[in-house]
Amino acid sequence: MKRHRVVRVPASSANLGPGYDVLAAALSPSLELEVEETGEFFVHSNVEGLPLDRSNLCVKAFGALHPVDGFSFQVRSEIPVAAGLGSSAAAIVAGLAAADHMFELDAPLFERAVELEGHPDNVAAALLGGLVVCAPSGKPERFDPPPGLEGVLAIPPDPVSTADARAAMPDELPLEDAVANVAHASLLVLGLARDDFSLIGRGLADRIHQPRRAHLYPRSMELLGRAEELGALGASISGAGPTVLFWSQWEATGGLFERLRAAAPECEVRRVRFSADGATVREM
Repeated sequence: MKRHRVVRVPASSANLGPGYDVLAAALSPSLELEVEETGEFFVHSNVEGLPLDRSNLCVKAFGALHPVDGFSFQVRSEIPVAAGLGSSAAAIVAGLAAADHMFELDAPLFERAVELEGHPDNVAAALLGGLVVCAPSGKPERFDPPPGLEGVLAIPPDPVSTADARAAMPDELPLEDAVANVAHASLLVLGLARDDFSLIGRGLADRIHQPRRAHLYPRSMELLGRAEELGALGASISGAGPTVLFWSQWEATGGLFERLRAAAPECEVRRVRFSADGATVREM
């Protein structure tokens, strides 16, 4: 029987305010990769501009574990590219998971994904789902999102490259900024663990990456500053930006969604869930 798998991987939001390169969450938009042993190499995608050759990230990740010759790849994605929502992490995890499941490799997927992506937070959330804490060494720690926690995304039309966002970060930081972020990240994780939405809102403050990247996404920072006025618990720049993730209790999400659409007509506005599910594989 010819091998045939479908992998679904969630989007992800990294940094989560003060948790630069440490905290991330899986979100409900997803990428689906269908890989079939057809005897010929072929790539198709519903995403405009995505490479349709061996440079495609799904294909490249699959090829890191097994040769791609003789396989067709179908990529269907709801995750916008270069928006800070983990599109590359989802593609990498999907390709690795497909190859690993097809050939029963029992490969170290997290470690291989980090090698390909270059940092751990997005791939950890994409692989494991839920909320993750990534230490500089060792495997990430995962926990479920609180019941009733939802999000609204405001996705500006102008993308921001991860390389530009990384380049904006200095080699050294003032001690008071580092201390402030440790304190707020602690409050955020405590609030998430306790289902305490007040603590979650307080814990989203950041003094490290968002202020130093503000010139890359000034409109995003303007919207972030209006988070409470718009009815959110708080907001964070998603990954490298420019997407803004507004955090909300489910009862308030509908109103927040409508107010954001009115306040930011140039943005794509989406209501999303914090997803407990990570990468899943179906055998066809």
